[in-house]
Amino acid sequence: MREFGYQRASDVPGAVALLGAEPEARYLGGGTNLVDLMKAGVERPGLLIDIRELPLDRIETTEDGGLRIGATVTNSDLAAHPEVRRRYPALAQAVLAGASGQLRNMATVGGNLLQRTRCGYFTDMSKPCNKRVPGSGCPAIAGEHHNHAILGASGHCVAVHPSDMAVALAAFDAVVTYETADGAGELPLAEFYLPVGDSPHLETALPPGALITGLTLPPAPAAAMSRYRKVRERASYAFALGSVAAALDVHDGVVRDVRLALGAVASRPWRAREAERMLTGGPASAEAFAAAADAELAAAEALPGNAYKVTLIRNLAVAVLSELADLPDTTEGTPR
Repeated sequence: MREFGYQRASDVPGAVALLGAEPEARYLGGGTNLVDLMKAGVERPGLLIDIRELPLDRIETTEDGGLRIGATVTNSDLAAHPEVRRRYPALAQAVLAGASGQLRNMATVGGNLLQRTRCGYFTDMSKPCNKRVPGSGCPAIAGEHHNHAILGASGHCVAVHPSDMAVALAAFDAVVTYETADGAGELPLAEFYLPVGDSPHLETALPPGALITGLTLPPAPAAAMSRYRKVRERASYAFALGSVAAALDVHDGVVRDVRLALGAVASRPWRAREAERMLTGGPASAEAFAAAADAELAAAEALPGNAYKVTLIRNLAVAVLSELADLPDTTEGTPR
């Protein structure tokens, strides 16, 4: 590990100024991802700027009935907050599915958004990787890729984003707020993560030197009827093979509102817009849910080792939507 300096920021402008003065600096929240990457040699900051004592650790109700969540709120506090559990239960479920209790006690909301892929080629410095060294190649395409992307990938990278929390945030149209030396700004989560394209090393649309200060969840009545389901290789803490965050509002058997986001299928949380379009205004039936999932996954481009994900995600989406609509579960073997 490279030697590095350490400095604790006392306020947001001071943190931003510190990073501006040291281009090789990194903000340190819980460190649950950054420190691992430093040990592996993937991240080599010259300075760590500790932001844990900044006044960004609150969860507040907004005037229009949404929630404002500070960037240094821990994952444990987020999942336990009564308004999160009441208004956005899928978010609380996603956070609880995302890590061990010890990690949730340390990990922060801002850091969770900025998690980097757990692709084994990315974390192995002896292997080429376009995320680490642009133009060096993507060995996962011909190598080990059983948990890699089936949507939105490219010939330059097939890694997936690891966050559970971000999948639920994508379903609820979260907006990320940040601070730079030029002032405050915001990015809808739909624009926060960049398409992988031919530049997989560019992962977010954050301006250089930006500090995430929090995120806002707009009011969404359907979010109170939401679920998050995750399939993983073992019952204990593990990254997803596939996940679904869904919210459903049904009246007289007709879908009035639906939110659907998919995880572990792309380089970013995947908002299932085509499925939502097909379902809105139509019947809340297992047949309709299956047709919508099939339409969303029609764009999937699976590799030989991860083709199973198409069926997995299709069945998982149908099961979760059917549960929300209080329909019988007819999908054999799908977790509920």
